[in-house]
Amino acid sequence: MIYPTSFLEIDAGALRENLKFLKRIAGKNRDILHVVKGNAYGHGIEQFVPLLQRLGANSFGVFDAYEAYRVKQVVHNQPRIIIMGMIDAHEIEWAIIHNIEFYVFDVYRLSKAIDLSKTIGKKAKVHIEVETGMNRTGFEWKDRQQLIKLLENDGQFLEVKGVCTHFAGAESIANYLRVKNQYKMFNKWTGFLDDAKVDYEQIHTACSAAAIRYPKTKMDMIRTGILQYGFWPSEETLIEYLKNKTRQRDPLRRVISWKSTVMSIKTVSKGDYVGYGTSYLASFDMVVATVPIGYAHGFARSLSNQGRVLIRGERTMVIGTVNMNMMVVDITNIKNVEPGDEVVIIGHQKDQSITVSSFSDFSSQLNYELLTRLPREIPRVVNGNGYS
Repeated sequence: MIYPTSFLEIDAGALRENLKFLKRIAGKNRDILHVVKGNAYGHGIEQFVPLLQRLGANSFGVFDAYEAYRVKQVVHNQPRIIIMGMIDAHEIEWAIIHNIEFYVFDVYRLSKAIDLSKTIGKKAKVHIEVETGMNRTGFEWKDRQQLIKLLENDGQFLEVKGVCTHFAGAESIANYLRVKNQYKMFNKWTGFLDDAKVDYEQIHTACSAAAIRYPKTKMDMIRTGILQYGFWPSEETLIEYLKNKTRQRDPLRRVISWKSTVMSIKTVSKGDYVGYGTSYLASFDMVVATVPIGYAHGFARSLSNQGRVLIRGERTMVIGTVNMNMMVVDITNIKNVEPGDEVVIIGHQKDQSITVSSFSDFSSQLNYELLTRLPREIPRVVNGNGYS
């Protein structure tokens, strides 16, 4: 068999615990949209979504039609799939035919949905996204009469599954006033739509951070991304959650681990440079190991001379410049290291751990950024079934 140089391990038991936490956060009689955009935040749509579904999830949020297609290929019993971002005109036809829901946030997209619905003879399932202050996508308040006119004239060709918006940074207290103003604006929108007798099924605004920090925003459904993978949107969000808790313990469990092996071992004499250029000079006689992971695999070049890995239960440092496909680590003080030994880039080994969030200590990468940059080519392996 020919094997890749690293693999990602998905912990089904950890996901099960995180889903229990999400249900407690959501509360009774409130839906949870499991956001799996960005290749399920790097965890792999093809591996992660079926696991989510086995553990009871039945609503999935994606960014574009291609992600919706990928989800559709690996699920059963026609779960709810919502496209929250990009969908081209020809993809709208596919979405209508296959009962895929999608956001409409301007007159052009809504008109296209209506026209294609008429042609196909089947209602388009849409969510009306309204602008409240994010200034990204959403119907503008000045276009509200146009929106109502379209809904009045051709509403019979639509199923309005929801009215929604997205908050601009609910994970940070710095955005408190902005989020509060968005909440007020959203209520103004729903009041206007109610007065216009628009028939819609749900209202939803809360991402992971808003669900924790602004309980009123949970409404009929919460859209949870980063929390289900075992990460907090920010340290502030975790502090907010723990604020009045007797048990000061992180309730989330990291779902993903990233592992490789030692490729080679060699000695380096004091005064010699390691790797490309002159970024690392050995100040003592060293023993180093090469690991077949580099920036082509998602381990950022900015982690040169800063990143950490685990070998034989010991935390050690990346030295020299991270290459496209390799990096070098210092194993001088780790005994009995051999080629083929396990190297943990993210995860646990003995009583040590390296978290995704720790990468931000050595680079400007966010949790989200590192995870979603993990290449699809790295195999994802599910560990366990989540029931035991």
